[in-house]
Amino acid sequence: MSIKPIEDISKPKIYIETYGCQMNVNDSEVILSIMQKAGYVLTDNINEASVILANTCSIRENAEQRIWGRIDQFRLQKRRRDGVVIGIVGCMAERLKDKLLENGTVDVVAGPDSYRSLPELVRSVSPDSPQINVMLSHEETYADISPVRMDKNGVSAYISIMRGCNNVCSYCVVPYTRGAERSRDPQSIVREARELSENGYKEVNLLGQNVDSYLWKDPENPEVTVNFPALLEMVAQVDPKMRVRFSTSHPKDISDEVILTMARHGNICKHIHLPVQSGSNAMLEKMRRRYTREWYIERVEKIRSVIPECGISTDIIAGFCSETPQDHQDTLSLMREAGFDAAFMFAYSERPGTLAARHYPDDIPYEVKTARLNEIIALQGQLSLESNRKDVGKKFTVLIEGLSKRDAGEFCGRTTTNKTCVFAAPGHKIGDFVEVEVVSCTSATLISKLAE
Repeated sequence: MSIKPIEDISKPKIYIETYGCQMNVNDSEVILSIMQKAGYVLTDNINEASVILANTCSIRENAEQRIWGRIDQFRLQKRRRDGVVIGIVGCMAERLKDKLLENGTVDVVAGPDSYRSLPELVRSVSPDSPQINVMLSHEETYADISPVRMDKNGVSAYISIMRGCNNVCSYCVVPYTRGAERSRDPQSIVREARELSENGYKEVNLLGQNVDSYLWKDPENPEVTVNFPALLEMVAQVDPKMRVRFSTSHPKDISDEVILTMARHGNICKHIHLPVQSGSNAMLEKMRRRYTREWYIERVEKIRSVIPECGISTDIIAGFCSETPQDHQDTLSLMREAGFDAAFMFAYSERPGTLAARHYPDDIPYEVKTARLNEIIALQGQLSLESNRKDVGKKFTVLIEGLSKRDAGEFCGRTTTNKTCVFAAPGHKIGDFVEVEVVSCTSATLISKLAE
């Protein structure tokens, strides 16, 4: 995806492509802020950019393969125009480092903690001198930088509340590409939320690898701390009319305090993304997830006892190292027991440098992984359809976020439980809150109409 441009023919132009998660989208906004202050202006036309950046993801192998393909395309820009600077930034830059410089196309490699140095890196590039900065930091949070918002509708925005991760799940590359966990000053987060509210935004999404492990300590008085429930309440109180979402939550840290805080505030959306990854205790231990199947189900039950209508989504990995048929059946049974509203589902992809890559053989055949993943997808399709059918006839307040992808005459938006609605709403516009009634559904969408 490319960021919406601001035209200024007198300044050098920068083109940015973003791959991966919401954190990468927010990082691109930080990068744009830094580069604009250095005199660059954004363009969505790669053919006129003097600096071309790809903000990358390393979570799965196919994400990296896409970037290698784009680098080949970027090479054509350098052949056609002198002085074009090509940069690879983000997680793939951190993981592969010097390897990205080997074919001579890439001029700048910058990891997630080195974006402040991008203007100097670009200035220092010469034909025989590519630039690299992949130093990870224990302090960098970019708390003082106001991101240049990349959204096109001015309705919903991301706020990064923390960076890095300390959990070191055995399959995950994030601790190696984004470094140790550190939390932003809560006042800087509240300030950013207030700025968004004042600029007409109707929703903020608090981001972190594990938001519920957020813990800020006052550097001048370490006994003064702010945890995630306290931060969540602070942001919710900025503007009672502005919705607050958050992701991603780690099951081991989803405390009663978080759940009760959500229940107390009407503008905190009633949805928790709670990645389980597997329903097998043996697999959870091998993955270093630090909870059991029983703990996870207890958390789901607690959420639904306090917030009965709460939407719960998850992540699931099929075919992790030495996963047995019984381990797979345990995952299917947990899915049924939890009754997930939605899920992101993947076949295991070994990532170099992780604990799993170093210690566990990737020994599940591709065709077995695929068959198990297809079973998981099919079951989740049933669960999602069952969940959505329960909403037929109900009314929801929905924030209009954009036009329907299938019918430009209809709008789309999400319920507080993070379900997508499509509906006609004559006289309304993007950014309005409307009340809709669900009239039918698919496994992915609530078909709705304006409530009478």
